[in-house]
Amino acid sequence: MGTVIIAPDFRASVFARVVDLCLHAGKNRLLAVTALMIGGIVLADWRAGEDISLGVLYILPMMIAAIVLEPAGVIILAEVCAVLRWAFDNPHSHVEATLRFLFASVAYICSSLFVIALLRNRRLVFEHVDEMEQEHRLRRAAEEQLRVLVESSPAGILTLDEEGIVLAANRATRELFAIPESEALEGEAIRDYLPVLSDALDLAAGTEQFHTAAQCQGTRQNGEIFIAHTWFSTYKTGDHVRLAAIVVDASEEMREREESGLRQLARSSRITAAAVSHEIRNLCGAISLIYQNLKDKSSSYGDEDFQRFGGLVKGLERVASLELHSIAQESLDAIPLRPVLDNLRIVIEPNWQDIGGTVHWHFPAQIPEVLADEHGLLQAFLNLAQNSLRAVESCVIRELTIHVSQEESRVTIRFRDPGPGVTDPKLLFQPFQQGAQDTGIGLYVSRAILRSYGGELRYEPIEKGACFAVELQVAQTVEQP
Repeated sequence: MGTVIIAPDFRASVFARVVDLCLHAGKNRLLAVTALMIGGIVLADWRAGEDISLGVLYILPMMIAAIVLEPAGVIILAEVCAVLRWAFDNPHSHVEATLRFLFASVAYICSSLFVIALLRNRRLVFEHVDEMEQEHRLRRAAEEQLRVLVESSPAGILTLDEEGIVLAANRATRELFAIPESEALEGEAIRDYLPVLSDALDLAAGTEQFHTAAQCQGTRQNGEIFIAHTWFSTYKTGDHVRLAAIVVDASEEMREREESGLRQLARSSRITAAAVSHEIRNLCGAISLIYQNLKDKSSSYGDEDFQRFGGLVKGLERVASLELHSIAQESLDAIPLRPVLDNLRIVIEPNWQDIGGTVHWHFPAQIPEVLADEHGLLQAFLNLAQNSLRAVESCVIRELTIHVSQEESRVTIRFRDPGPGVTDPKLLFQPFQQGAQDTGIGLYVSRAILRSYGGELRYEPIEKGACFAVELQVAQTVEQP
C-alpha cells in the first residue's frame, strides 16, 4: 500500500475549513465541547491509572478554547488542565512533579497562543485581502471612468514613447488627424502629424520633466493642415521618457478671429478716412475762399496756371466730399454684454495693477443682451479704459469705476475716473486735436463705432474727474422683420 502525501495547500484548506466551522459554531458551543473533552480526558486518565499519563491530550481542548477565549482566560484554563494532569500523575520526586507541572502549563499556554496567533494572522490576511479587493474595485472603477472620459473627450488625447511613436490615442485624436476607422494611429510616428511633439521629446531627453503649451501647425493624414493648440508634459516610466498631450483644432477659432479683425479694421479705416476727409474739406474750403478772392482781384484769371490751380482746388473738394455717416451694420447681432466686460477685465486690470490702481466693477444681477459687435464694442470700451489710465497716472487716487445700469430699452455703461477731467468737452469728439495722444481720433472712432450699433457715447460732467457713458440698445426691444 502506497504512502498518501497530502499537499500543503490541501492541509491549509482543511485547517481553514475546520477553523471556519469552529468560528461559526459559536462561543457557548465551543466552550461546551471544550468542557466535555476535558472531562473525557480526566475520566480516561483516571481509568488509565498512574502508570500512563494522558496529559498531552489536554492540548486539543486548549486549542479549541483558544478560538473564543481571551489570553487571560486561556492562561487560567491552561493552569486548570495542568492541575488535572498533575492530579493523575505519578512523579518520583517533588522536584519532578513541579517541573512536569510547569512544562505542562507552558505547553498548554503555548499551544493556545499559537492558535491565537494563527487566528490573528488569518484575520489580518482576510482584512488585507478585503482591502486589496476594495482597492482593485476602486482602481477598476477609476480606470473605467478615466477611459470613458478620455474616449468621450472632444479634445485629442495621446501618449508617446521616447521615439515619438504613438502608444495610445482616443477617438477625437483619430478624427483630428483624419485617420480612417479601419486604421489605427497607434504605432505611427507623431512627427508626420505634429512635429512640435517630436521636437519636445528631443528636448526632454537630456532635461528634467516639463509641461508647457504651444500653438503650432499640424497635418492630417490627407495632407490638410490646421492650427493646433497643444498642452503636453513629459514623464518617466523606469528609464524611459514618455509624453502625454492634449490637442485641439483651433483653425475655426483663428478664422473667426481673423475675419472679425479684418471687418473691424475695415470699419475703423473707413471712420479714419472720413475723419481725414473732413479735415481736408475744411482746408479746401479755406483754399477755395482764397482762390475766389484772388480770382476777383487778380488780372491773371485767364492765365493757364491760374486756371489749373482752380481745377486743383475743385479736385481736392471732390476728394474731400466723403462724409462720415453712421456706418450701419447690415445685420446686428444680439450679444451678451457680461462676457465682453469680463474680457475687458482680463485685458485692463494688469495695467492698473502695474500703476498701483484698482478697477471697481458694479453690475446688476441680470444684464440683458445688446445689439453690437463683440470686437468693436470691446475696442470702444478698451479705448475709454486706456484714456482713464493715462488720466490718473499722475494722481494720488488711481481708480476706475465701471458701472452698468439698465434704463427701459437701453443699457448704460459708465466709465468714471478721478483724473483732472476735461477742459473743453466741446472738443472731445473732434478728430486730430492738438495735444491729444497718438492721432487724437480715439473717441471720435469709438463714438462712430457705437453709433453704428444704434448706440451713443457721451461725456457726463461730474464734480471731480471724468465720466463717459456708453448707451446700447437692448436686443429684446428690437422687432425682427
